[in-house]
Amino acid sequence: MIRRLRLKFICANMAIVTVMLTAIFGAMYQVNRATLEQEIVDQMRMMVAVDTVLSQDGRQAAPPSWVWDNCFILQLNQNGSVIGVTQQGTDAPPDWSVLEDLAEIALSDGRESAILEEYSLRYCRVSAPMGEYLVFVDSSYEQSRLQDSLMDCLLLGAASFAAFLIISILLARWAVKPVEQAWKEQRQFVADASHELKTPLTVILTNAELLQDPGYDPAAKQTFSQHILLMSRQMRELIEQLLELARVDNGLPNAVRQRVDWSKAVADAVMIFEPVYFEQGHSASTWIEPGLEVMGDPVRLQQVAEILLDNAGKYANPHSVIEVDLRRISSKQCLLSVSDPGAPLSREDLNNIFKRFYRTDPARERNGSYGLGLAIAEGIVTGCRGRIWAESENGINTFYVRLPLLRQGREKKALPERQQ
Repeated sequence: MIRRLRLKFICANMAIVTVMLTAIFGAMYQVNRATLEQEIVDQMRMMVAVDTVLSQDGRQAAPPSWVWDNCFILQLNQNGSVIGVTQQGTDAPPDWSVLEDLAEIALSDGRESAILEEYSLRYCRVSAPMGEYLVFVDSSYEQSRLQDSLMDCLLLGAASFAAFLIISILLARWAVKPVEQAWKEQRQFVADASHELKTPLTVILTNAELLQDPGYDPAAKQTFSQHILLMSRQMRELIEQLLELARVDNGLPNAVRQRVDWSKAVADAVMIFEPVYFEQGHSASTWIEPGLEVMGDPVRLQQVAEILLDNAGKYANPHSVIEVDLRRISSKQCLLSVSDPGAPLSREDLNNIFKRFYRTDPARERNGSYGLGLAIAEGIVTGCRGRIWAESENGINTFYVRLPLLRQGREKKALPERQQ
């Protein structure tokens, strides 16, 4: 699929480039042709002028230095008959009958100047005080110039086509790269989701089959029923997270965008998790600047804080202090940080931790996590024009959320004291 898409991109680009190059170099060739033809016609007119002046002075006409090696001028009467011929060049002019035929062809053609292909001659009709003239010159010089111009256009066009082809190939790789990455992520997502659903489904089917076996006593069947219920709840939780992630990916069409007291939302999330931390043997230390308002969905933004707090509680070292800090970092932005001492995150973990179904250690206990919470949080924060990232230093893992602040009054509120 990606290869076909890249090929279509290159073909479309090269089709446009081919049309443009054909138009450009075709126009250049026509301009060169018209310029050359006008130059030759002007020189042919000058030949008649020089010949007329020399004839009036009674001197023999001599070709100027810029004239072709083979050319001749025919003087015509009012009936169009040839009454005189002047040669300019080394070759002898054709016999009289041929001259009359050439004059008749040129006059019947009706054009001021043209090339007689069968004779390899260009003629030009010139009106002068002494009468009507027909100038004939060898067209081989003009044809040679045109062939050189055509060859130059073809060579330059071919070089331009090759250059644009290389650029199109590189551009196609660059343009299709996000699509390729999205395709890989989609395939990985389907594989991970299938794997996550396969385990509880297997447990449910196995226990359901055991329930139908009459050889087990009621106590064992009760255990089987509990296993089915447990796995069903896990599947429901996973499906709910998948649906939530799909809504985030679709831009949260039903989300309410309004002024949100971000300070209150974070404080409420901390209040929810304080008893959870107590049961886990942790404690929370908070530093929340009041009155920080952002634009977004209050439910979704509080969900971001809850995801970070839940993640910190699950992966912190035993009996740890989880620090929550929210403050203004500039007149336009605020920063939330959730820190916990735990197993250090590697550079690879920091780069991939917000990917779907990613776990730093797939072999360790799941702790009710499917690796979707941080991906959901990233989608929500990005939708609010913010940024979320993680850092790990000196055994402390910290998750940051930076959001744009709404404009507030000039009055500054005092920072609260740290709560333990």
